[in-house]
Amino acid sequence: MVSRPNKPITVALVDDYDVVVMGVANMFDKYRDRIVVAELDSNMDVEDTVDIVLYDSFAQPESDHEEIAVLVDNPRAHRVVVYTWNFHPDLIENARQQGAHGYISKTLPARELVAALEAVHAGETVISDAPPRARSAVGLDWPGRGEGLSDRESEILALITQGKSNAEVAKLTYLSPNTVKSYIRSIYRKIGVGSRTQAVLWGVDHGFTPDYHRIEHWRGGP
Repeated sequence: MVSRPNKPITVALVDDYDVVVMGVANMFDKYRDRIVVAELDSNMDVEDTVDIVLYDSFAQPESDHEEIAVLVDNPRAHRVVVYTWNFHPDLIENARQQGAHGYISKTLPARELVAALEAVHAGETVISDAPPRARSAVGLDWPGRGEGLSDRESEILALITQGKSNAEVAKLTYLSPNTVKSYIRSIYRKIGVGSRTQAVLWGVDHGFTPDYHRIEHWRGGP
C-alpha cells in the first residue's frame, strides 16, 4: 500500500481545451489536502515545477507522441501521466517508450485517480486496466456536453473541427472507419446539422477549436 506524502502533490493539467482541464481540476476539489493543482495549460508550456503533469488526451493526436516526449523532457515536470479513454495496446506501449510514468483511465472516480497519482509520485509506474466502454468519471467535462454529446462524440467533433478527415480521425483515435462514420451520424443528429461544413461551423461556435491559455494558481494553488 502506498503511503501518503507529507504534503500535497502538485499537479499541472495539460490539454488543448480549457473546459476539459477545468473539469479535471474540479474533480480534485475534495482532495486538496492530497492534490494541489498548480496550473492549467491549454496549448501552453508548463512553467511551474510540479510533481506530476497530467496529460489529458482529449482530441489530441494520440498516435503522435511528440507532446508526451516534450513533457517528459521538461525539467519542471518530475513525472508525466497520460489520462485517457483509449487503451489500445500500441498507445500504452508507445507512451511508456516515450517515458510516461502512468497511463490512467478517465473512468476512474476521483478517489481512485488521486490514489493512482500518489502511487506514481511514490515511484510506481501505474497502468490502469483497460476499462469496458463506460461513462467518464463524475465531474469531467468536454465541449458539447450540455448539448447532449457523449465524451467520444465530442472528441470526434473536435477533431473534425480541427480539419481532420474521417480517415485521419480513425487513425488518431484507433477506431474503425465505420465506427467513426457511426459517431458522425449521431453527432449530426444531436446538433441538428446535415453536412460536414455545418458541423465544423457548429463546432467553431460551440468551443470545439483549441484554446491557448494558461491558468496559474488555480483556486489558491502554488
